[in-house]
Amino acid sequence: MAQGKYARIDNNRRQQPPSNNYCSTVTIVVFVALCLVGVWMMTSSSIVPGQNVDMPIPKTGKNDVKDQVTDSSINSTAKKVDNNQGGLSEDVKKASEDTRNPHEFDNVDVHKDQKEKKPEETYQHKYDKKPSKMPEPKLDEKPEEKPKEKPIEKTTTSSEAQPENKDVTVRHADGQVNQVGGETKSNDGQANIVGQGDLNENTSEEDKSSLYQNKRKHDLADSIKASNDKTGESEVEKVNESQVVEKGAKKDKNEVSNQSPGEQFPSGAQAELTNETSTENGSWSTQAMESKNEKDTQESDKELVVYNWKSCNSTAGPDFIPCLDNWRAIKNLRSTMHYEHRERHCPEEPPTCLVPLPEGYRRPIKWPNSRKKIWYSNVPHTELVEYKGHQNWVKVAGRYLVFPGGGTQFKHGALHYIDFINENVPDIAWGKHSRVILDVGCGVASFGGFLFDRDVLAMSLAPKDEHEAQVQFALERGIPAISAVMGTLRLPFPGKVFDVVHCARCRVPWHIEGGKLLLELNRLLRPGGYFVWSATPVYQKKPEDKEIWKAMSKLLETMCWELVTRVRDRLNGVGLAIYKKPMNNSCYEKRSVQDPPMCEASDDANAAWNVPLQTCMHKVPIDSLQRGSRWPEQWPARLDKTPYWMLGSEMGVYGKPQPEDFVADYEHWKRVVSKSYINGMGINWATVRNVMDMRAIYGGFAAALKDMNVWVMNVVPIDSPDVLPAIYERGLFGIYHDWCQSFSTYPRSYDLMHADHLFSMIKQKCKIVPLVVEVDRILRPEGKLIVRDTAEVVSELESILRSMQWEIRMTYNKDNEGLLSAQKTMWRPKEFETLDYGMMT
Repeated sequence: MAQGKYARIDNNRRQQPPSNNYCSTVTIVVFVALCLVGVWMMTSSSIVPGQNVDMPIPKTGKNDVKDQVTDSSINSTAKKVDNNQGGLSEDVKKASEDTRNPHEFDNVDVHKDQKEKKPEETYQHKYDKKPSKMPEPKLDEKPEEKPKEKPIEKTTTSSEAQPENKDVTVRHADGQVNQVGGETKSNDGQANIVGQGDLNENTSEEDKSSLYQNKRKHDLADSIKASNDKTGESEVEKVNESQVVEKGAKKDKNEVSNQSPGEQFPSGAQAELTNETSTENGSWSTQAMESKNEKDTQESDKELVVYNWKSCNSTAGPDFIPCLDNWRAIKNLRSTMHYEHRERHCPEEPPTCLVPLPEGYRRPIKWPNSRKKIWYSNVPHTELVEYKGHQNWVKVAGRYLVFPGGGTQFKHGALHYIDFINENVPDIAWGKHSRVILDVGCGVASFGGFLFDRDVLAMSLAPKDEHEAQVQFALERGIPAISAVMGTLRLPFPGKVFDVVHCARCRVPWHIEGGKLLLELNRLLRPGGYFVWSATPVYQKKPEDKEIWKAMSKLLETMCWELVTRVRDRLNGVGLAIYKKPMNNSCYEKRSVQDPPMCEASDDANAAWNVPLQTCMHKVPIDSLQRGSRWPEQWPARLDKTPYWMLGSEMGVYGKPQPEDFVADYEHWKRVVSKSYINGMGINWATVRNVMDMRAIYGGFAAALKDMNVWVMNVVPIDSPDVLPAIYERGLFGIYHDWCQSFSTYPRSYDLMHADHLFSMIKQKCKIVPLVVEVDRILRPEGKLIVRDTAEVVSELESILRSMQWEIRMTYNKDNEGLLSAQKTMWRPKEFETLDYGMMT
């Protein structure tokens, strides 16, 4: 029965007309063709924007997702296939899925194609095997212009210390983007050097958009890799940039920075191949999304360390200097006869609290007006007004403290006094022969302040004593000064570096105890240098003054110092004596009595950090290649001149022969300052006067600022190569210091502090947080900090400074090197921490 039934069906089919068989055949052929077209479309290496096509990433690499191509003919064909599939769409999808292993692309290196291709092919289109009908991508399409960004602190740049062919992209807090010292290629293949400032308001929108678009494309590829490496996914469905931003938001910030220059900025013609052609949102992220993700990334990438800042509570209050206000140590001193209580006594653990501001503190007055007056609220002390007002030191005038320019020995002005010295000893030749001087017992430093008019740098020195805030007055006025005393230790300067030492009623007993303090001046004074002594024993006839003059005359004669002149200034009613240190050893050898004695050959005149004073004299160098055997070049030639005693046979700090090292350092800092610091950091240099280089090398940074209206305190850490003599040789000045301790200056003393790889060096011996707190103490509110260090240290510093409410102006991170520019704010914690050692009672 069954067989008969099926036999009738077969018979009926055989009896059908031939035309029906032909139509059936055509239907089958069309069906198969459509299936083939569908399979081809599903397995093609192209992804058509706007189509919801689900497929694995082709073997050409996951980076190919970013090279999407829009073509009207492909879109049309895709729509036809979708419309004609009907119930066959599931078969087509199944056929597509069966063509490859679903895990075939797990752990694929998205950069594999780039690594295997030649360099010139790195940014070519990744679809090596295109269908014959696929059109070439359009090169005349421009990317959608990106809206202007809000200020973003995070940036990618490169150090000027790196090779000059590296690309540097700097994003400032104001949103401006500059490419510094890098190289890009135009469409014709010619190299174009893009210097700092080339990307500014004159740069065309097309160039800005091109650079921005290129970076977005490669960020997209890196983000895909970061996402898939983490999840192990083999497929990417409906990939767009907004998804990539979310998945790649927590990737390493160095990932983009550490690409080669060519990877960050591809050549013009090749970069166009990666441009988006859609003018709609499509795969573009929004500015709101980008800004939000950037902020989230900055916060999430930082180490989760909570800083609980407090303000310091001490007797000194806003004027707290940890190593000079350690009352616990001062109370335990056995004696104060040699001013031990004015010397440094640092606490065992440096403070980690922030020094408060005086009430009503405001931005300091700019130089040169600050030399005449300062805000009373910034340094609210009137002791000197009451004690020295009649000598024209300082007066109160409303909201200001006014400095008439006088002093104990020059009531009628410092300039007359300065010129009076030069008139009587023309060989002093201020600003030419004599450039760097030491002013001992400086008072409010009016002498050093007006020496700037004669092109002279004065290191003003005074203790923190009953003359409250005299050094603080000097620094607030924009005049170099440090808090120090001539007590039991050598001053923190190398030997044979000062051209002139000045003492005007400095209250130092030079003649006692074998002249120990005067012998310290002998160590510091350059052979052939001058000692200007203006004090009552020089011109008064009181018994005490006569006795001191007699003792001083005898002592100076045995030291072989020549009395050049003893003269009286009738305008000021004072007198002064000027002595000259010998330039050879002949006088020393002729002395019948060797008293004071000559120092042992093993006694290093440059050793000055916590070294006790010695009652002896160092011989004058006689070798023509030894430092001190001759006078430096006249200023300003000595600034650029390589010191004669730097030998080609000796290696410098950077591993080159010393003369080459010196020149290379200077050229480096001239380039950095001119190309980056002056115009590239957003610093208003009109507000900068007092500058500190926290780790100076040869003084190149300070020398590069020679045309600016600033002075630079060059600090040479005690663990760094001793290059401080070279700094003095070129007409600059500086000091030795251990940055594990507090610096001997008042709070709010400097406008700008510069640290070149200091923090990474300090981390090897002490904690970094106390040093950052010390920087906060020294720097004025709205003052600037520039740090060049390792990327790790820069990241850590950024986190600490943000927690202190500092404004991060710019950061950099590339090749494990970093750059940070930050600005201190007025913020102070409301909670206080009492420092027991800082309390007088």
